[in-house]
Amino acid sequence: MAQRTSLADADCAIAQALDVVGDWWTLLIVRDAARGVHRFDALQEELGVSRKVLTERLRLLVDAGVLSREPYQERPARFEYRLTPRGRALLPVLIALQDWGDAWVTGDGETMATTSESSQEAARVRALIGTRVPELSLPQHTGGARDPVAATPYTVVYFFPGAYARQDAYPPGWAGIPGARGCTLESCTYRDQLAEFTAAGATVHGVSTQRPDEQRAFAVAERLRFPLLSDADLTLAAALRLPTFRAAGVSRLKRLTLVVDRDRTIREALYPITDIEESVRAALESVRTAGR
Repeated sequence: MAQRTSLADADCAIAQALDVVGDWWTLLIVRDAARGVHRFDALQEELGVSRKVLTERLRLLVDAGVLSREPYQERPARFEYRLTPRGRALLPVLIALQDWGDAWVTGDGETMATTSESSQEAARVRALIGTRVPELSLPQHTGGARDPVAATPYTVVYFFPGAYARQDAYPPGWAGIPGARGCTLESCTYRDQLAEFTAAGATVHGVSTQRPDEQRAFAVAERLRFPLLSDADLTLAAALRLPTFRAAGVSRLKRLTLVVDRDRTIREALYPITDIEESVRAALESVRTAGR
């Protein structure tokens, strides 16, 4: 393997950061740790990398304080690799790289809150079916934190770009971003059909990257009776590799819906959503069908 050139002394924070995470295997390890892949063999299987290269990259990340090495078995000694606060601070970097790739590598560079049926990002979302949502918690609009997966038989998690109590709170040019409009309609449609979801054994959660106080103002204004969860730190977006776009300097979740069972397995993934009211009906039908 080629000798690695250290950039640690360069008078540039970008160069210093690349000295830690500049190798592409390194960022992919961070990506998979964010997805809940923590053990050596599982990481090797996921990445298809040699044991030697993986061992070297894990050591580098532990030495840099990006990962912690935590024992989970004594005989023989085995360890898990988990993101530290320094490592979790890299999640926006991963999301930015994914957003750039979706927009400029596989797309045409247009800022969108949706995609086409045939796009690679749509295929990536649909590939979530059968996978599990990692255990984590997100701030909720009523205070405290909540697991995005409820204890009920099913949870319908709808991800939306952003909804505000006042029209003047929306970012400039919001109405011109394809797929961005309709968050109020979506939330109010779930509100109006909440009893039907409850009867079918499902909890409804809405998720955006807005701050909890912004979500709280919107929930109060629209009389929502279910939790809105804040993924402002992009924890869930990174864990599931959800598609995002940038508006007003903030990463926003594209509109999509997941139906998740009590065991945290994703049973349905609706994306792209072109008809909001129809997507709510489809989510309800998915819950009803799964419960039969």
